[in-house]
Amino acid sequence: MSGAVDQLLARLRHEDAVLVRVESTQGSAPREAGTWMAVWAGGLTATIGGGQLEFQATKEARELLAGTRKPFDGIQRYPLGPSLGQCCGGVMFLSYERITASDAPRLQQDLLAQLEPVALFGGGHVGAALARLLSTLPFSVRWIDSRDGVFPDGLPAQIDTEHSEPVQDAVAALAPGSRVLIMSFSHAEDLDIVIACLKRLRERNDLPYIGLIGSKTKWATFSHRLEARGFTADELARVTCPIGVPGITGKEPEVIAVAVAAQLLQSLG
Repeated sequence: MSGAVDQLLARLRHEDAVLVRVESTQGSAPREAGTWMAVWAGGLTATIGGGQLEFQATKEARELLAGTRKPFDGIQRYPLGPSLGQCCGGVMFLSYERITASDAPRLQQDLLAQLEPVALFGGGHVGAALARLLSTLPFSVRWIDSRDGVFPDGLPAQIDTEHSEPVQDAVAALAPGSRVLIMSFSHAEDLDIVIACLKRLRERNDLPYIGLIGSKTKWATFSHRLEARGFTADELARVTCPIGVPGITGKEPEVIAVAVAAQLLQSLG
């Protein structure tokens, strides 16, 4: 799997495109501000949704790309009901930008900055399956392990890897608002990471989700150890264990990854 940003950057090396962005919306709309798509002479990368809206935006972007339309003066307004016959009834405001290979570094930084940060502790089979899946979703992933040589080559732009020994030291430098997933090769490391996260919550309260892989029995054991270290019941309630949406019982790494990714998406509100 590769994320839309990687697909955009790879194709941009060989041909120009027009980047269409949703700048803002009013009322009911198919996608939110920050959504984008790249329009090529043949094909699209990503989507702004909306059926007829996307069809119209693609047509206009290709005219800009071919030079048969003058560049737009500022942001364009699209009433979905009156002008496009869509049932949403809202309004979307789109910008159009012709992009070339020279824009790649700026675009990578800009588009990745819009993603929700996730800290993934553990480079095992489940961690690898999750990293691959999350790179196709609206998340940027900081993938952390205490062991050398566990990360594969050729990772998507949405994934940064970090070797940290001891592994829990990485918690202090996580981006504010990071959702944390803990699934190291060691229960001892898992506990150290949970402790570091709970301490950070006390100090900054800026980790909206902390998920620990494991069973109810594992969490019961961890809870006793954390209570002995002075953490309260309210603090322990900030940790989700087991992780993943209920009702998915498969144990394969890819199945667990889907269940956990779904729970992360729910946590975005």
